[in-house]
Amino acid sequence: MKRSLPRWILVVYLISAPVLAVITPEPPELQAKGYVLMDYQSGAIIAEQNARAGLAPASLTKLMTAYVIGQEIKAGRLNWEDKVTVSENAWSAKFPDSSKMFIKPKDEISIANLMRGVIIQSGNDACVALAEHVAGSERAFVSLMNGWAEKLGLQDTYFVNSHGLDSEGIQTSPADMARLMQSIIKDVPDVYALYSEKVFKWNKITQYNRNKLLWDNSIDVDGGKTGYTSNAGYSLVSSAKEGQMRLISVVMGTPSKRSRISQSKNLLSYGFRFYDTKQIAKQGEVESKVRIWKGDVSEIDLSFAQDVFLTLPRTMRAELDKTIVLNEPLIAPIKKGDVVGKVIWKNGDETVASYPLVSMQTVVEGSWIGQLWDSFMLWVKSLFS
Repeated sequence: MKRSLPRWILVVYLISAPVLAVITPEPPELQAKGYVLMDYQSGAIIAEQNARAGLAPASLTKLMTAYVIGQEIKAGRLNWEDKVTVSENAWSAKFPDSSKMFIKPKDEISIANLMRGVIIQSGNDACVALAEHVAGSERAFVSLMNGWAEKLGLQDTYFVNSHGLDSEGIQTSPADMARLMQSIIKDVPDVYALYSEKVFKWNKITQYNRNKLLWDNSIDVDGGKTGYTSNAGYSLVSSAKEGQMRLISVVMGTPSKRSRISQSKNLLSYGFRFYDTKQIAKQGEVESKVRIWKGDVSEIDLSFAQDVFLTLPRTMRAELDKTIVLNEPLIAPIKKGDVVGKVIWKNGDETVASYPLVSMQTVVEGSWIGQLWDSFMLWVKSLFS
């Protein structure tokens, strides 16, 4: 399989920076249908191959199942200790040749234990039990899954069940799985904490987390999810920390259990060795002031809508040029949080990153006399521009 050239892309919401060409060693060559290495804080894609390929997700699907449950708990519609009554549909006997928690009809199990069954044991039966409890049926729950996929901007993903067994139409991509793991860590940290647990016992059966990188003392992996079907091959989404830096790796369609572990480790090690992430601005801090026309005030403060991080190759030593680009002229009314421009960082002629600037306040229209004057001033300015 042809190895991709090293590249760097920063994705901030819907703004993407062009490829950054620097002298950095190529990423390791992987035997996989597709892979992505992404920085958690900045969203920078450090390395990728077939990142947007539509692939069978297998049990990586359970990342979305867990995310939806986490959002239900966060919204107060579920509680970790709520009891779920297992139906015939969720009986482990319905999944004879796949991973399961070994639950049976009429069992009453807490949300917390079923989530461990999903995350640690990769139980298909636990997925169905949770889906039916939340939405009444697995089909209705899948609609929630696809709704969240759209909301998170997962462009290559479509679910048809809650567990990921091969079915017509089911697919995802390495890039989408990286974004989903990023969202789990950020949005539902209590759910992500379960991914670090190594063992879970239920129905007198002890099962171990299939993400064997949790036992590797040479790299600080604290979460991830494996997947396998005959169609998908062996896959693994994992996240690791080193100092203040966190990386997310996704390898999909490797030939064996061992290869998905070794290739994920190689990818993470490459990122930590050759890249670094720095915070360069904080959310809510005033970045710039700008003139606003026809409003009840003449000037507004601009800030970033989120903390700003840059992920750069360690070989990049030159200082970056920073430019503020505004959507001028800014004319009232403007709401707090409206995007009114952006800040661009460049290395020579290459754009390294671009983050949106937002208004820190709401501005309503000014008096008719003020608006008339500003219209005249804008007309005068236009004569000289």
